[in-house]
Amino acid sequence: MVETKSIELLNRETIDKIAAGEVVERPASVVKELVENSIDAHASAITVEMKDGGITLLRVTDNGDGIRHDEIQKAFLRHSTSKIRSVEDLDDIRSLGFRGEALSSISAVSRVELLTKKKDELTGSSYRIEGGEEKEFSEMGTPDGTTFFVRQLFYNTPARKKFLKSPMTEGNYVSEVVEKLAISHPEVAFRLISNGSEKFATAGNGNLKDVIYQIYGRDITKELIEISDETAHFHVHGYIGSPLINRGNRGYESFFVNGRYVKSQTLMRSVEAGYEGFLMQHQYPFAILNLDFSSHEVDVNVHPTKQEVRFQNNDVIACDLKELVAFKLKYREDISTVPLTEDESSEKEDVAIKGAEPFEVNHLADFKAQIEENILKDQEEDKAIEITKAYQSISLDLEDNIKAEKTEMKQPTYEETIRTEKTKFVQQTFLSEESVKQHRIIGQVFDTFWMVEFDDCLYIIDQHAAHEKVLFERTMAKLKDKVMTSQQISPPIIVSLSDMDYTLLFENEESFKKVGYEFSSFGGKEVALTAIPDNLYGIDAKELFLNTIASLSDLGRSSSSDLILEKVASMSCKAAVKGHDHLSRPEIETLITDLLSLENPYHCPHGRPTIVRMTHYELDKKFKRIL
Repeated sequence: MVETKSIELLNRETIDKIAAGEVVERPASVVKELVENSIDAHASAITVEMKDGGITLLRVTDNGDGIRHDEIQKAFLRHSTSKIRSVEDLDDIRSLGFRGEALSSISAVSRVELLTKKKDELTGSSYRIEGGEEKEFSEMGTPDGTTFFVRQLFYNTPARKKFLKSPMTEGNYVSEVVEKLAISHPEVAFRLISNGSEKFATAGNGNLKDVIYQIYGRDITKELIEISDETAHFHVHGYIGSPLINRGNRGYESFFVNGRYVKSQTLMRSVEAGYEGFLMQHQYPFAILNLDFSSHEVDVNVHPTKQEVRFQNNDVIACDLKELVAFKLKYREDISTVPLTEDESSEKEDVAIKGAEPFEVNHLADFKAQIEENILKDQEEDKAIEITKAYQSISLDLEDNIKAEKTEMKQPTYEETIRTEKTKFVQQTFLSEESVKQHRIIGQVFDTFWMVEFDDCLYIIDQHAAHEKVLFERTMAKLKDKVMTSQQISPPIIVSLSDMDYTLLFENEESFKKVGYEFSSFGGKEVALTAIPDNLYGIDAKELFLNTIASLSDLGRSSSSDLILEKVASMSCKAAVKGHDHLSRPEIETLITDLLSLENPYHCPHGRPTIVRMTHYELDKKFKRIL
């Protein structure tokens, strides 16, 4: 039995080490706090250097405001801060760091050296503190700004040090933090160095797309879809990826609220819901979104790391964000082009960069954007330099003309923008009414794929994926309009269920009946199935019924009726024609016409593509008709 001790006040050293545990978990935590302070100090350039994943050494250098000599010691005391003055200030926080615990916590568990200078001071300062104890404080010549050296993290708390992972893993955590900060502040030039090698650097020119290119590379950057919209509760700007960019976890999703990186289930699920029907199950999208809220809409002071947030109008915000993402994905032709080999693709991009294929320019702003995009697409420095010089030679006049053009143009309303985008979408796509008239159906391959020639391209349609999509959308439309009908089964099918499935079925009885199922208890855990939805001809009714019930277990018992209905409707896809089912030419023409009526005809309900494309150019290249 543990002996009960009298209540005593902890000493300062113990208090500081406990407090440090809330803020400093690993080297990445130190980097986050120091870099956020640099940004708050108006730095335009920040360098982060680490050795052994930051365990041995971290150095953070900035060209910001610096710390005044007579305030340095105070800065390392607990709850000292230049960001707020009273509790009222917490209601309108715009700085990144405000708790006043960072420097105190970091210095409590490491050996810290600070070099800093204010622009208006003649000399700078050097300050050394180890384990919370001051070791040296003097004046010395230093450049403007601040440099922190943090050495031997957790040297005096070995119990915490042993929980650190390998230097490589800790270094990856540091990289992730710096990447997130660079993305949220494209106006700041970041440089990350690990064990003497530069990992990445950003220009600090304010262009988010440039930062994404430096971190994620060309393949992702060329598949970005820009979002810049305003709702009643927030303004959102940033990029989402086309459905071609996805991965098996949420590693490509980054959200920033009022300039601060956050982890939010609300935001993640909203964006993922917007991709429904565009991605296969268990695939997650690329998204880098900055959301700006007024102070009363969001609470960032939820957790010591300030990475968790609460929203005042959570459900409305979630719905608005989902609709914005879905809209951006729907009104664009999303047909994948069958790629060539990597060498041939690179060769083709080189031709485009050299200007062999002329730009199609409607506005001066488009010209500038296309130049910048082509710079991003090319990694060869000499070509990028040539294009940059060409751009710079016309940039002053171009900027003036763009400003004049924008002044003359009346800004459309959000509703007008939606109508315009829908009109352009309908007029220009492969499945528009005008385009379908020009289709030349060549034939069917492997009793599965239909080939269509149109606009100097070969389009290949997967009849199963396309039919699945048509059936799903028809079923959902009937559900929405409440016109679902049933086909009777005689005699009834007797179905035996497990305890869980039996409970799930009767908990969602109303949703099943809305879709067109009819059933009743048959004693014990058996039910008599007497009717199924009327569009499910030619499939095993019992198997479909069981699979539908089983699929509901993934949704949970608190799921909304709409989610359950959509899950049930998705099972109707089992009635779609399969690969190797022969379709006649009139049948495929009807299928294309049916696809034409859908908002998102390019993906089946499970996210698989319904259509892919191969260009005339690519075919010529494959057959060496073009060298």
